[in-house]
Amino acid sequence: MNWLPWAPLVASGLHIVEEFVFPGHFSEWYKEYKPGIESSITPRFLVIINTLLLILCYDAGALAARPVGIPIWFCAMGILSANGIWHLVGVAKTHRYSPGVATGMLLYIPLALYGGFHFLYNEHYAIVPAVASFALGASYQLWGNMLHRVRAKRVAV
Repeated sequence: MNWLPWAPLVASGLHIVEEFVFPGHFSEWYKEYKPGIESSITPRFLVIINTLLLILCYDAGALAARPVGIPIWFCAMGILSANGIWHLVGVAKTHRYSPGVATGMLLYIPLALYGGFHFLYNEHYAIVPAVASFALGASYQLWGNMLHRVRAKRVAV
């Protein structure tokens, strides 16, 4: 399974392409979806947060042979899965396509399920650290939303 540790990097790269290149226009959709935080959704912020995501996903692949590799993989997949669900909720609320929902649903969720079962059953990774790492990653969606609200208030003042 040499490809599995690198799969989050590939999936997140494709997701970013969907959001910003084809079909693109994610930031416009996001600002309409969350109008109270539009001042926080800047190109600089989006570049920084996506660069950090790609670094984390790279680390999941590059450190796969080390003990820290699998927890990083689960953490990255927690972030990606929560983001995929976030896009789906956004589609349900806005009744409009969200750039990122296709890769979120077609890549992130199946990859998390397949990879999670693989690491738990084939690699005999313990379930408690797997769930903890996944939950830590998934929590990004919560504190990321709080960060946007704080940034939006700061800009408004």
